[in-house]
Parts: sequence; C-alpha cells; structure tokens
Amino acid sequence: MAMLRLPNADGTITDYHLTGTVVPRPQSVPQFNRIAYAAAHIVSDPLRETDPWNHPAIDWDATMAFRHHLWSLGFKIAEAMDTSQRGMGLDWNGAQQLIRRSLETARTVKGADLACGIGTDQLAPADARSLDDVIRAYETQLEFVEKHGGRSIMMASRALAYIARSPDDYALVYNRILSQAQNKIVLHWLGEMFDPQLGGYWTGQADSPFEDALTNVLAIINDNRSRVEGIKISLLDSACEIALRNRLPENVLCFTGDDFNYAELIEGDDNRYSHALLGIFDAVAPSASYALSALAAGDNATFRSVIEPTVPLSRKIFEAPTQYYKAGVVFLAWLNGHQNHFTMPAGMQSARGLLHYTDIFRLADQANVLNRPDLAIRRMQNWLSIQGVK
Repeated sequence: MAMLRLPNADGTITDYHLTGTVVPRPQSVPQFNRIAYAAAHIVSDPLRETDPWNHPAIDWDATMAFRHHLWSLGFKIAEAMDTSQRGMGLDWNGAQQLIRRSLETARTVKGADLACGIGTDQLAPADARSLDDVIRAYETQLEFVEKHGGRSIMMASRALAYIARSPDDYALVYNRILSQAQNKIVLHWLGEMFDPQLGGYWTGQADSPFEDALTNVLAIINDNRSRVEGIKISLLDSACEIALRNRLPENVLCFTGDDFNYAELIEGDDNRYSHALLGIFDAVAPSASYALSALAAGDNATFRSVIEPTVPLSRKIFEAPTQYYKAGVVFLAWLNGHQNHFTMPAGMQSARGLLHYTDIFRLADQANVLNRPDLAIRRMQNWLSIQGVK
C-alpha cells in the first residue's frame, strides 16, 4: 500500500496510507443526460514570468491541452470564467487571448463545445460613472465573443454592483445586453462568498433578503425568456437553488454552481434537477464524467457512489475564503500531471496554507481523484520538502 508522511493540524507528522482507486477513463466521449460545463483553469508559464501579479505569462499549450482533456470526458467548457482567475490574475486582455484560442481549438475537436464569460472587468468599479459605462463594457466583451463565433455566459459585474441602486438598474443593463445577443445567453449569479464585491446583486441594496434578489432576477428572466438559455447560481445553499429552479419559466435551465451540494442537485428530485456549471469539475473531471455516464444510463446508485465521495474534497477546496478555491483546483491539476509545476498567475498558490493542501491530498485520495497516484506521491513529497517538512 502506497504511503507518505503528512503533517497534521496539531503539528505532528504521521504516516498516511493511500486507499483510493483510479476511476477508469471512457473508451469514447461519453454522452450525458445533463448539460455539464466544467469551468476550466489556466496554466501559468513560470519560465516566462516577469510580472506575475500584473501581467502573468500563460502556458498556452498546457492550457489548451487541459481543455482537450475535459472535452474527451464529455464536458462542455465554461471558458474565461472565475475558475480561470478572471479578475484575480487574468485581465480582459488575457481573457481575449484565452477566448480566441479556445474557440479556435474547439473547431478542431469533433463535438467540442464551450461558452465564454463576458463581464465588465476592463472597467474598474470605481471608474464606473453611469449605467451606460457598465453597458458599454458588457457590449465590448459580447461583441468580441460573438465576432469569434462564441456563445456567452453573462458574468456578474463588480462595476454594476458598485453603481446600481435599485432592481431597475439591473433590469436596464441586463435587458440592454440580452436584446443585442445573437445567441441565447446563460446568466451568472455569483454569491458574495465567491466575490465580496458582489454584495446586493440584483437589488442594489446591501444585505437584501434572498427572496428580493430572487424576485428581481426572475423578472429579468421572464422579460427575456426567449434570449436566456439558463442561469448558473453559486450561493452554496441548495435551498436557494431549488427555490430558483422551481420558479424558472419553462425551457430556461438551472445550472448548479453549488460546489458544496452539486451531487444531490444534479440528481434532482421528483420535480426537477439542475444541470451543471462547476469549477470543481475541473479538479474531479474523470470521476464526474463516470458518474454522469452512470446517471444517463439510469444507474443512480453508481452515480451517487462515484460523485458523493468528491463532495468533501470540494467543500475543502471551496472553504472560506471561497474566492481562493482556484489554488486547490490547480494543485490537483499539478498532482495529476496536467501541468509540470504548481505556480499560478498573480502568485495565487500562496493564497492557501500547507495544511489546506495536505487536507486536499488526503481527501483527493479518498475521493478516488488521484488519477496517477505514484506521480501524486512524488510531487507531494517534493512539495512538502520545499515547505520544510522532512
């Protein structure tokens, strides 16, 4: 049985014996009965890094190779989203390169699909003087994605949250952008735990009740139901998601972004289920693919047995401060051999501590997502030695 020594919260270092098994890869691209987007990370290039906080260098070959990995497992890709460090290491200039390259790459892969995040991150919130400034920022990004043949996910806007004072302000901006889109758009409801600057979203009032925000976003969706494919909700509260899901108009989809409760939400209840648009699918892609394939075959028991062990891992990766979850996602990509280093744009790997990563290693093993255990052990041992763990 494979073993290595890992530090514990009490300061001790003890033997850890791995127990996980490798999930088999599909022989061909699987088909799901849920729409499943994996929000994908980007790979930095430390050999070309000169200003990692402000102008990070991207390893485009490794970044695109990871997208091939996700497509081969049956996932659609949510591109240039929060998981790619959008607004936390990847600025709009970098996002344009990422979107263009991913769309070009997708055209070379049979069946590959993706949707691209549009936001207002080229507009600093404090520089927004009017709603028209926010609209123009969204329009610029929508035009870029559509010019390159892409579909859009309308990300929550820090600038809009900063300047909006009422539900009418949100309705004005969203109605304007949705009316211009060539294709249906997925909306994006990101909670404050993911981005503290998004307080009061949909209402313009800080600490407004969930029901007020729900009422207002549903009004926007109902006014634009022919232009909205669905909405991703990331509040880490299954009750909130179910409340939204049950009130969506027919043919408007609910995409879970709940990295705490996705297993039960994807499986659904007697009435409805959620599709998926998840950052954790980047980290647990083979397991999630296997589970979704079982669900599509009507084997709910196998779906649960495979997907549920990944939930404790996801809860650790997305623990508060949640916005730093990207570090855990990239850590697992490194352990599993999808990149040859553990560095991130803006030095984001430093956002979590040694014990957090150690817990991720244990939980990844127990969730059966260490797809190359021998490599993961070697890399974990080398990383611990650099951290001073003998």
